[in-house]
Amino acid sequence: MQSSKQFATKLLPTLFCLLALLIVACGNTSNNPSTAQITKASEDKQIFVRPYGGLADLRTLDPALTTDLYSAQAEYMIYTNLVMLGNKGEIVDVLAASHNVSSDGLTWTFTLRDGLKFNDGAPITSQDIVYSIDRSLQPATKSPFAAYYMALLKDVNKLRDGKIKTLIGNSLLAPDAKTVKIITEKKAAYFLHALTFQTNFLVDRRMIEKYGSKFTEHLSEGGCSGPWIVSSYQRGKEIVFTPNPHYFGKKPLLKKVVRPFYKEGDTTYRAYQVNQVDRASVPIPNLSEAKALPNNQFHQDPLLAIGYYTMNYLTKPFNNVKIRQAFDLSIDKDALATNIYKGAVRPTNHIIPEGMPGYNPDLKRAGGVTDTKAHPDLAKQLFEEGLKEEGLTRETLPPIVLTVSTAGSAASRNAIAAEQQMWQTALGITVKIDDIDFNKLDEEVANNAGSQKLMAWSMGWIADYPDPQNFTTIQFGKGAANNKSNYGQNQSKDAAQQVATQQLLAEADTNTDDTNVRLLQYSKAEQQLVNDVAWLPMFQQTTLYIMKPCVTNYVSNSFDLVPPDDWSNIYISTATPCADTTNYNK
Repeated sequence: MQSSKQFATKLLPTLFCLLALLIVACGNTSNNPSTAQITKASEDKQIFVRPYGGLADLRTLDPALTTDLYSAQAEYMIYTNLVMLGNKGEIVDVLAASHNVSSDGLTWTFTLRDGLKFNDGAPITSQDIVYSIDRSLQPATKSPFAAYYMALLKDVNKLRDGKIKTLIGNSLLAPDAKTVKIITEKKAAYFLHALTFQTNFLVDRRMIEKYGSKFTEHLSEGGCSGPWIVSSYQRGKEIVFTPNPHYFGKKPLLKKVVRPFYKEGDTTYRAYQVNQVDRASVPIPNLSEAKALPNNQFHQDPLLAIGYYTMNYLTKPFNNVKIRQAFDLSIDKDALATNIYKGAVRPTNHIIPEGMPGYNPDLKRAGGVTDTKAHPDLAKQLFEEGLKEEGLTRETLPPIVLTVSTAGSAASRNAIAAEQQMWQTALGITVKIDDIDFNKLDEEVANNAGSQKLMAWSMGWIADYPDPQNFTTIQFGKGAANNKSNYGQNQSKDAAQQVATQQLLAEADTNTDDTNVRLLQYSKAEQQLVNDVAWLPMFQQTTLYIMKPCVTNYVSNSFDLVPPDDWSNIYISTATPCADTTNYNK
């Protein structure tokens, strides 16, 4: 997604079904030809085995610290929030029974549901909720993103700078056990969407006071408010979820969800073939084979997700816009999508993905180009102009190092090899590849603001919520937590233009008067970001996966997250084949 929704640009295990102006759910992926023929399997078979492909382990289960999609998927199962996203990207009241906003757009009031409890039976009150949000924002918590996603809160900067000790009683109010009030400094169209971000998820103060930073190792004891608890977690092997007996919403039908870790992403496909897992990503070489599987086992769903390269504006030669543009224009994105990814991705020049409000179909690539093919002559011209401006030659050019995480994906490795050749052909240079573990890459990117440690890297971003602010200001705004390329925060010759773009984004963020004007502001800013190669967009993600026919009523969406109450519809049927869960049925 960098964020809670950051991911390695290997293919994810899911996609979307429609590209519309608004996000839509992808529909039933139960793989059954007719619901009339579906019979629920016995209780001992209600175990869903969904692997984490290409991942050695989760980075964290502390929502305040999450920066990646994989951790967020687990957290969506065990925690809840005042409001969360539904399958269509809509705001859904979860802990809240209702919410409203004052006439000036600054005070948000949430009335809690009756009977809210943690998984140990302890009641959940408004005090728990304001504590959770305040904890994420406390400097001592060291949340990478809380202060940015909640930047709208009144006096959040004073808390960050140590001028006040808490926002509780200030902009976070709990006037009684069932009421939460949140006060913002300015109104913004995206506030409720930002509130759905997992740094605001409910945590249990008792657990944190008892166990400190290790509270996530004891979630079977308490602290869970979602439909599931973590009943077992073997680092590097698997994480197992069982139903939360005190969940206040609709109860899961499954008895277990098992998520084993497969460090090499492509191996999940082989595990699926021998019935070890219920779902697996599809390696590109196996695409035709997977499509031929009977009973609708193959799925291709689009995501609101962009795979991209980032170049650090603080490192030479990427401080020069012409050199960044040259790297972009050297790449034939069409050839990569067709020949390497076999149509599994959509080549793009966009930062805001198709299907997101504010998508601009008339956007132009760097250099004014309108297609996604390579333009080697223009790339070479810009590269040589940029070298001259920087007083460099090919001989004095610093070694170019691109850091990636292919996680064992043959398609990703082949794509990178092809890109290396494209840069060699167009620019006459060699690009060195540093292929590392995803969690290590995620950590290094997280620490790259104001740093020259990473020169360039490959990453992906999946939407946190359906608003263009999530792909623009969140990534490139002034002081943005995700601004690891140091856009607008550098001494390059075009830094003033970057700052002007950041100012335009800030104006769009606070524009609640005219939605059309607001979206046009984001479109204008996106065009400048693309000209500046703030990202080098490569493709819009589509996920290829196979699912056992027995998995019934699993609905995929554009976020690759399961809303809490959706688990009340998902079950294992008697359809075959299905994963062998004998080892988990204890």
